[in-house]
Amino acid sequence: MQRWAWRVTIACLLLVLYALIGLGGLAREFHRPGPAIAAITLVVPAGSGARAIAAALRDAVVLRRAWAFLAAAAWFGVADKLKAGEYRFPAALTPRDALAMLVAGQTLVRRITVPEGLTVRQIIALLEAAEGLVGEVAPTPEEGSLLPDIYGYSRGESRAALLRRMNQAMRQALDELWPQRQEGLPFSDPREALTLASIVEKETARPSERAVVAGVFVNRLRRGMRLQADPTVAYAVSQCQGTMSRPLARADLDHPSPYNTYVVPGLPPGPIANPGREAIAAALRPAPVRYLYFVADGQGGHAFAESYAEHRQNVERWRRLNQD
Repeated sequence: MQRWAWRVTIACLLLVLYALIGLGGLAREFHRPGPAIAAITLVVPAGSGARAIAAALRDAVVLRRAWAFLAAAAWFGVADKLKAGEYRFPAALTPRDALAMLVAGQTLVRRITVPEGLTVRQIIALLEAAEGLVGEVAPTPEEGSLLPDIYGYSRGESRAALLRRMNQAMRQALDELWPQRQEGLPFSDPREALTLASIVEKETARPSERAVVAGVFVNRLRRGMRLQADPTVAYAVSQCQGTMSRPLARADLDHPSPYNTYVVPGLPPGPIANPGREAIAAALRPAPVRYLYFVADGQGGHAFAESYAEHRQNVERWRRLNQD
Protein backbone atom coordinates (compact mmCIF):
# COMPACT_ATOMS: atom_id res chain seq x y z
CA MET A 1 0.00 0.00 0.00
CA GLN A 2 1.36 3.35 -0.95
CA ARG A 3 2.40 5.81 1.74
CA TRP A 4 -0.45 8.24 0.96
CA ALA A 5 -3.00 5.48 1.41
CA TRP A 6 -1.62 4.72 4.87
CA ARG A 7 -1.85 8.36 5.76
CA VAL A 8 -5.49 8.56 4.67
CA THR A 9 -6.29 5.42 6.62
CA ILE A 10 -4.58 6.72 9.76
CA ALA A 11 -6.32 10.08 9.39
CA CYS A 12 -9.72 8.38 9.07
CA LEU A 13 -9.02 6.23 12.10
CA LEU A 14 -8.01 9.29 14.09
CA LEU A 15 -11.19 11.08 13.04
CA VAL A 16 -13.27 8.11 14.13
CA LEU A 17 -11.36 7.97 17.40
CA TYR A 18 -11.83 11.65 18.06
CA ALA A 19 -15.50 11.31 17.20
CA LEU A 20 -15.90 8.43 19.62
CA ILE A 21 -14.08 10.37 22.32
CA GLY A 22 -16.31 13.37 21.64
CA LEU A 23 -19.45 11.29 21.74
CA GLY A 24 -18.27 9.67 24.94
CA GLY A 25 -17.68 13.07 26.48
CA LEU A 26 -21.09 14.24 25.32
CA ALA A 27 -22.70 11.13 26.76
CA ARG A 28 -20.96 11.65 30.11
CA GLU A 29 -21.92 15.31 30.19
CA PHE A 30 -25.48 14.47 29.11
CA HIS A 31 -25.91 12.26 32.18
CA ARG A 32 -23.93 14.42 34.59
CA PRO A 33 -25.93 15.95 37.49
CA GLY A 34 -26.18 19.71 37.48
CA PRO A 35 -24.68 21.97 40.16
CA ALA A 36 -27.93 23.13 41.80
CA ILE A 37 -28.31 22.00 45.41
CA ALA A 38 -31.99 23.00 45.55
CA ALA A 39 -34.89 23.14 43.13
CA ILE A 40 -34.86 26.16 40.82
CA THR A 41 -37.91 27.81 39.26
CA LEU A 42 -37.35 29.24 35.80
CA VAL A 43 -39.73 30.79 33.28
CA VAL A 44 -39.05 29.90 29.64
CA PRO A 45 -40.64 32.68 27.58
CA ALA A 46 -42.74 31.84 24.55
CA GLY A 47 -40.70 31.82 21.34
CA SER A 48 -37.42 30.92 23.05
CA GLY A 49 -35.07 28.93 20.84
CA ALA A 50 -32.96 25.99 21.98
CA ARG A 51 -29.82 28.12 22.22
CA ALA A 52 -31.51 30.71 24.45
CA ILE A 53 -33.01 27.99 26.64
CA ALA A 54 -29.66 26.25 27.03
CA ALA A 55 -28.01 29.52 28.02
CA ALA A 56 -30.79 30.27 30.51
CA LEU A 57 -30.40 26.84 32.13
CA ARG A 58 -26.66 27.42 32.46
CA ASP A 59 -27.05 30.95 33.83
CA ALA A 60 -29.65 29.78 36.35
CA VAL A 61 -27.16 27.09 37.50
CA VAL A 62 -29.59 24.33 36.56
CA LEU A 63 -26.92 22.84 34.24
CA ARG A 64 -23.14 23.06 34.18
CA ARG A 65 -22.71 23.64 30.45
CA ALA A 66 -25.06 24.84 27.76
CA TRP A 67 -23.34 22.97 24.92
CA ALA A 68 -24.20 19.48 26.21
CA PHE A 69 -27.90 20.33 26.36
CA LEU A 70 -27.82 22.05 22.99
CA ALA A 71 -25.87 19.24 21.30
CA ALA A 72 -28.21 16.60 22.71
CA ALA A 73 -31.29 18.54 21.56
CA ALA A 74 -29.82 18.65 18.04
CA TRP A 75 -28.72 14.99 18.14
CA PHE A 76 -32.23 13.78 19.11
CA GLY A 77 -33.95 16.19 16.73
CA VAL A 78 -35.99 17.96 19.43
CA ALA A 79 -34.43 21.42 19.35
CA ASP A 80 -37.68 22.84 17.93
CA LYS A 81 -39.92 20.90 20.33
CA LEU A 82 -38.97 22.63 23.60
CA LYS A 83 -42.05 24.13 25.24
CA ALA A 84 -42.35 27.48 26.97
CA GLY A 85 -43.74 27.88 30.48
CA GLU A 86 -42.77 27.99 34.12
CA TYR A 87 -40.65 25.04 35.26
CA ARG A 88 -39.41 23.88 38.61
CA PHE A 89 -36.17 22.03 37.93
CA PRO A 90 -35.05 19.65 40.72
CA ALA A 91 -31.61 19.84 42.28
CA ALA A 92 -28.76 17.96 40.58
CA LEU A 93 -30.75 17.72 37.33
CA THR A 94 -29.01 16.13 34.35
CA PRO A 95 -29.19 17.66 30.87
CA ARG A 96 -31.05 14.52 29.81
CA ASP A 97 -33.82 15.07 32.38
CA ALA A 98 -33.98 18.80 31.68
CA LEU A 99 -34.41 18.06 27.97
CA ALA A 100 -37.14 15.51 28.72
CA MET A 101 -39.02 18.01 30.92
CA LEU A 102 -38.93 20.71 28.26
CA VAL A 103 -39.99 18.38 25.45
CA ALA A 104 -42.89 17.02 27.54
CA GLY A 105 -43.88 20.49 28.77
CA GLN A 106 -43.82 19.44 32.44
CA THR A 107 -44.50 22.94 33.66
CA LEU A 108 -44.97 23.92 37.29
CA VAL A 109 -48.51 23.41 38.54
CA ARG A 110 -49.57 26.10 40.98
CA ARG A 111 -52.53 25.60 43.29
CA ILE A 112 -55.18 27.88 44.71
CA THR A 113 -57.57 26.93 47.50
CA VAL A 114 -61.12 28.26 47.23
CA PRO A 115 -62.80 27.77 50.64
CA GLU A 116 -66.46 26.92 50.98
CA GLY A 117 -68.86 29.77 51.61
CA LEU A 118 -67.10 32.60 49.76
CA THR A 119 -69.08 34.94 47.57
CA VAL A 120 -68.23 35.33 43.89
CA ARG A 121 -66.64 38.70 44.65
CA GLN A 122 -64.43 37.13 47.30
CA ILE A 123 -63.36 34.36 44.93
CA ILE A 124 -62.49 36.90 42.25
CA ALA A 125 -60.40 38.78 44.83
CA LEU A 126 -58.52 35.53 45.53
CA LEU A 127 -57.79 35.07 41.84
CA GLU A 128 -56.69 38.67 41.45
CA ALA A 129 -54.13 38.14 44.21
CA ALA A 130 -52.90 34.79 42.88
CA GLU A 131 -49.43 34.88 41.34
CA GLY A 132 -49.19 33.73 37.76
CA LEU A 133 -52.81 34.25 36.68
CA VAL A 134 -53.51 36.85 34.02
CA GLY A 135 -56.44 38.78 32.57
CA GLU A 136 -59.56 40.44 33.83
CA VAL A 137 -62.84 38.82 34.86
CA ALA A 138 -65.85 39.85 32.82
CA PRO A 139 -68.68 39.25 33.12
CA THR A 140 -68.96 38.39 36.81
CA PRO A 141 -70.28 34.84 37.30
CA GLU A 142 -73.58 34.27 39.05
CA GLU A 143 -73.53 33.80 42.81
CA GLY A 144 -73.40 30.13 43.72
CA SER A 145 -72.11 29.01 40.32
CA LEU A 146 -68.52 28.23 41.40
CA LEU A 147 -67.54 25.05 43.23
CA PRO A 148 -65.09 25.57 46.12
CA ASP A 149 -62.08 23.26 45.82
CA ILE A 150 -58.31 23.20 45.30
CA TYR A 151 -57.52 24.09 41.68
CA GLY A 152 -54.26 23.67 39.82
CA TYR A 153 -53.12 26.15 37.20
CA SER A 154 -50.05 27.10 35.21
CA ARG A 155 -48.44 30.52 34.95
CA GLY A 156 -50.13 32.50 32.24
CA GLU A 157 -53.56 30.87 32.59
CA SER A 158 -56.36 33.41 32.50
CA ARG A 159 -58.57 34.09 35.49
CA ALA A 160 -61.59 33.76 33.24
CA ALA A 161 -60.49 30.25 32.21
CA LEU A 162 -60.06 29.20 35.84
CA LEU A 163 -63.52 30.56 36.69
CA ARG A 164 -64.95 28.54 33.81
CA ARG A 165 -63.39 25.42 35.30
CA MET A 166 -64.95 26.22 38.68
CA ASN A 167 -68.32 26.71 37.00
CA GLN A 168 -67.99 23.42 35.13
CA ALA A 169 -67.10 21.66 38.39
CA MET A 170 -70.25 23.07 40.02
CA ARG A 171 -72.43 21.92 37.13
CA GLN A 172 -70.92 18.44 37.33
CA ALA A 173 -71.52 18.28 41.09
CA LEU A 174 -75.16 19.30 40.64
CA ASP A 175 -75.64 16.82 37.79
CA GLU A 176 -74.41 14.09 40.10
CA LEU A 177 -76.16 15.10 43.34
CA TRP A 178 -79.53 16.38 42.09
CA PRO A 179 -80.81 12.93 41.02
CA GLN A 180 -79.98 11.62 44.51
CA ARG A 181 -82.27 14.12 46.26
CA GLN A 182 -84.98 13.14 48.71
CA GLU A 183 -88.55 13.07 47.50
CA GLY A 184 -90.91 15.83 48.54
CA LEU A 185 -88.39 18.60 49.13
CA PRO A 186 -89.91 22.11 49.25
CA PHE A 187 -87.95 23.34 46.25
CA SER A 188 -88.17 22.37 42.61
CA ASP A 189 -84.88 22.95 40.81
CA PRO A 190 -81.09 22.77 41.34
CA ARG A 191 -80.73 26.55 41.75
CA GLU A 192 -83.11 26.54 44.71
CA ALA A 193 -81.12 23.65 46.15
CA LEU A 194 -77.96 25.74 45.72
CA THR A 195 -79.67 28.62 47.48
CA LEU A 196 -80.51 26.49 50.50
CA ALA A 197 -77.06 24.90 50.45
CA SER A 198 -75.42 28.33 50.53
CA ILE A 199 -77.38 29.24 53.65
CA VAL A 200 -76.45 25.94 55.30
CA GLU A 201 -72.81 26.56 54.39
CA LYS A 202 -72.83 29.96 56.07
CA GLU A 203 -74.75 28.80 59.14
CA THR A 204 -72.42 26.01 60.30
CA ALA A 205 -68.81 25.03 59.85
CA ARG A 206 -69.35 21.62 61.43
CA PRO A 207 -69.75 18.80 58.90
CA SER A 208 -71.88 16.82 61.38
CA GLU A 209 -74.40 19.69 61.58
CA ARG A 210 -74.95 20.41 57.89
CA ALA A 211 -77.75 17.90 57.31
CA VAL A 212 -79.41 18.85 60.62
CA VAL A 213 -79.37 22.57 59.78
CA ALA A 214 -80.74 21.73 56.34
CA GLY A 215 -83.46 19.70 58.05
CA VAL A 216 -84.46 22.69 60.19
CA PHE A 217 -84.80 24.95 57.16
CA VAL A 218 -86.73 22.32 55.21
CA ASN A 219 -89.14 21.96 58.14
CA ARG A 220 -89.66 25.72 58.26
CA LEU A 221 -90.23 25.92 54.50
CA ARG A 222 -92.81 23.16 54.68
CA ARG A 223 -94.69 25.00 57.44
CA GLY A 224 -94.56 28.34 55.68
CA MET A 225 -92.30 29.82 58.37
CA ARG A 226 -89.71 32.43 57.52
CA LEU A 227 -86.18 31.02 57.52
CA GLN A 228 -84.83 33.88 59.66
CA ALA A 229 -81.25 33.04 58.69
CA ASP A 230 -78.75 35.66 59.83
CA PRO A 231 -76.33 35.05 56.90
CA THR A 232 -79.02 36.17 54.45
CA VAL A 233 -79.33 39.44 56.37
CA ALA A 234 -75.56 39.93 56.29
CA TYR A 235 -75.58 39.31 52.54
CA ALA A 236 -78.32 41.89 52.06
CA VAL A 237 -76.83 44.53 54.35
CA SER A 238 -73.33 44.12 52.89
CA GLN A 239 -74.69 44.58 49.36
CA CYS A 240 -73.79 41.04 48.33
CA GLN A 241 -70.26 41.19 49.75
CA GLY A 242 -71.05 38.42 52.21
CA THR A 243 -69.11 39.87 55.15
CA MET A 244 -69.64 42.79 57.47
CA SER A 245 -67.16 44.85 59.47
CA ARG A 246 -69.50 44.77 62.47
CA PRO A 247 -71.92 42.34 64.11
CA LEU A 248 -75.51 42.26 62.95
CA ALA A 249 -77.74 44.71 64.79
CA ARG A 250 -81.42 44.20 65.59
CA ALA A 251 -82.26 46.99 63.13
CA ASP A 252 -80.59 44.98 60.35
CA LEU A 253 -83.29 42.33 60.65
CA ASP A 254 -85.73 44.83 59.11
CA HIS A 255 -83.43 45.70 56.20
CA PRO A 256 -85.58 45.79 53.04
CA SER A 257 -84.16 43.22 50.66
CA PRO A 258 -85.44 40.10 48.88
CA TYR A 259 -82.46 38.32 50.46
CA ASN A 260 -83.52 39.14 54.01
CA THR A 261 -85.30 35.99 55.18
CA TYR A 262 -86.49 37.77 58.32
CA VAL A 263 -88.61 39.96 56.03
CA VAL A 264 -89.36 37.77 53.01
CA PRO A 265 -90.87 34.28 53.36
CA GLY A 266 -89.40 31.27 51.59
CA LEU A 267 -85.99 31.04 49.98
CA PRO A 268 -84.17 34.19 48.84
CA PRO A 269 -84.01 34.75 45.06
CA GLY A 270 -80.62 33.06 44.75
CA PRO A 271 -77.57 31.75 46.61
CA ILE A 272 -75.79 34.00 49.10
CA ALA A 273 -72.42 32.26 48.64
CA ASN A 274 -70.77 29.39 46.82
CA PRO A 275 -71.48 26.21 48.78
CA GLY A 276 -69.26 23.16 48.83
CA ARG A 277 -70.23 19.70 47.71
CA GLU A 278 -71.07 18.54 51.27
CA ALA A 279 -73.45 21.44 51.88
CA ILE A 280 -75.21 20.74 48.58
CA ALA A 281 -75.56 17.09 49.53
CA ALA A 282 -77.00 18.12 52.91
CA ALA A 283 -79.57 20.40 51.28
CA LEU A 284 -80.66 17.59 48.97
CA ARG A 285 -80.75 14.95 51.70
CA PRO A 286 -81.55 16.80 54.95
CA ALA A 287 -81.63 14.94 58.25
CA PRO A 288 -85.11 13.66 59.25
CA VAL A 289 -85.35 15.87 62.34
CA ARG A 290 -88.29 17.67 63.94
CA TYR A 291 -86.32 20.76 64.93
CA LEU A 292 -87.59 24.18 63.94
CA TYR A 293 -85.01 26.37 65.70
CA PHE A 294 -81.32 26.54 66.46
CA VAL A 295 -78.91 28.95 68.10
CA ALA A 296 -75.17 28.97 68.76
CA ASP A 297 -74.17 26.87 71.77
CA GLY A 298 -71.03 28.84 72.57
CA GLN A 299 -68.76 25.90 71.72
CA GLY A 300 -68.60 26.23 67.96
CA GLY A 301 -71.82 24.34 67.33
CA HIS A 302 -75.55 24.86 67.74
CA ALA A 303 -78.33 23.94 70.15
CA PHE A 304 -81.43 22.69 68.33
CA ALA A 305 -85.04 22.84 69.53
CA GLU A 306 -88.45 21.59 68.40
CA SER A 307 -90.47 24.22 70.27
CA TYR A 308 -90.12 27.96 70.62
CA ALA A 309 -90.10 27.67 74.42
CA GLU A 310 -87.13 25.30 74.29
CA HIS A 311 -85.45 27.59 71.80
CA ARG A 312 -85.85 30.56 74.17
CA GLN A 313 -84.09 28.56 76.86
CA ASN A 314 -81.22 27.85 74.48
CA VAL A 315 -81.03 31.53 73.57
CA GLU A 316 -80.87 32.55 77.24
CA ARG A 317 -78.14 29.99 77.85
CA TRP A 318 -76.15 31.40 74.94
CA ARG A 319 -76.57 34.94 76.23
CA ARG A 320 -75.33 33.95 79.70
CA LEU A 321 -72.27 32.36 78.13
CA ASN A 322 -71.56 35.55 76.22
CA GLN A 323 -71.92 37.66 79.36
CA ASP A 324 -69.45 35.46 81.21
